[in-house]
Amino acid sequence: MNDASLAIDLSKVTKRFGATVALDGASFSVKRGAVHALLGENGAGKSTTVKLLSGLMQPDAGSIRVMGRDVTMRSPKDAHRAGVQTAFQEMTLVRDLTVAQNLLMSYEPTGFLGRIKKRDAQRQAAEWLDRLELSDVRPGAYIRDLSLPVRQKIEIAKAIVRGPKVLLLDEPTSALSGRDVAWLSRRIDELRVSDVTFVFISHRMQEVREFCDSLTVYRNGRDVGAFDAADISDDEVIRLVIGRSMEAKYPPKVASVKHDATPAIETRNVRVDGVVTDFDLVVKPGEVHGIAALQGMGQRELFEALFGATYIDDGEIRIDGKPVTLTSTADSLKAGVSTSFLPEDRKTEGLFLRLPGGENVSLPVIGRYSRFGLIDRKREQAAIRRSLAQMDVNPRALYKPCLSFSGGNQQKIAMAKWLLTQSRVWLMFDPTRGIDVGTKHQIFVLMRAFAAAGGSVLFYSTDVPELVNVCDRVSVMYRGRNVGELTGDALTEENVMRKMLSS
Repeated sequence: MNDASLAIDLSKVTKRFGATVALDGASFSVKRGAVHALLGENGAGKSTTVKLLSGLMQPDAGSIRVMGRDVTMRSPKDAHRAGVQTAFQEMTLVRDLTVAQNLLMSYEPTGFLGRIKKRDAQRQAAEWLDRLELSDVRPGAYIRDLSLPVRQKIEIAKAIVRGPKVLLLDEPTSALSGRDVAWLSRRIDELRVSDVTFVFISHRMQEVREFCDSLTVYRNGRDVGAFDAADISDDEVIRLVIGRSMEAKYPPKVASVKHDATPAIETRNVRVDGVVTDFDLVVKPGEVHGIAALQGMGQRELFEALFGATYIDDGEIRIDGKPVTLTSTADSLKAGVSTSFLPEDRKTEGLFLRLPGGENVSLPVIGRYSRFGLIDRKREQAAIRRSLAQMDVNPRALYKPCLSFSGGNQQKIAMAKWLLTQSRVWLMFDPTRGIDVGTKHQIFVLMRAFAAAGGSVLFYSTDVPELVNVCDRVSVMYRGRNVGELTGDALTEENVMRKMLSS
């Protein structure tokens, strides 16, 4: 393959962070006009590669060529000049600015003395939103008021507005529903006509098959193979990603539901924010109970109400058969059964990124380790170490800031936090969003083991196959109501999707 045919060519690139080697002589190349997947476990070096190509950091060794030219990118501006734009999974949008301000940031129309022409900027933003099938989003809306899927689409749109030759898509579908993924597919098709090259990072093989012509696999900071997508099976990809064969993506469902027992958690005619309406739900001890829903059907409000983060307007929540009033998250921990919540956006809702992992893990139950206002650090840290070990997190997470870890490891730290509470009910809201196949499998194993030990899990996922293969029972939520439950032989992807779409 000669250089003229390559949009991107990284050769023997090394990047170290102290004693940690993020990239160890990795090579990565993409043909012009291709949609190329970059795959690997969290921490394999994918995000570091994206940051190198985005000008956010520089390699310690090796070379980078873009469109056949050697480049040294010391800042994002250098990347932009080289034609490289990035839509990040952990979004770069400014929450307190408007859609228009974010969409055109650094590219606003200017007049005398560089003053921004605000009317022209609003008009340009509206034209772009219309062109990109986002006309239902107001240019003057604040980012903080938008849902996560809409924010993700604005992040992608911002990169498109800047006219890229190479577009890096870092887990672009992790926050998107089926309709939104179709929206992204149309954008990719439109840009390929203009010979735009894509690097597509995803943990969802179905989407790799749908979008990508070719792929590269990273493991432990090294490239371990590059293939045409048609020439390698999913099983072979998984083996390369995790370095071993995986007998199954999902652990076996062991019958553990205690059908005759008092429900661990129950809702009766619950109403929340006019979005959840007369919702009835029963979750038994020993059960992994799934919630399937299209975006915006009330699933988030339901989970927040069960966690005490949102008031219910009417109805009743029962824990272990007893009515409870949850006016705060502290109430959920005091209700006899502490309730654990893994939010969809771990960076803004699940963790304090600048604090060490250890402090994040012990925070919900810090009172257990304190007496007369003094914390018993020895006992606290011993408990934290046990939780981190159970989630297979590097022990340095005890004292290292969470922002220094990959997305998958951040999710494990968030989960270790709730392990420490010794909850009997777990609320897990899309916990596998944007994490690798190995970490997903580990979380599923933990969920099933928790249920087998008598715990209860309420699990929402945007990925229907996860619900079908992990859950004992799935309730389908439509316009805030429980419109049906599926279990046994009736629990299939086709049946779940039919209820989600046609209720």
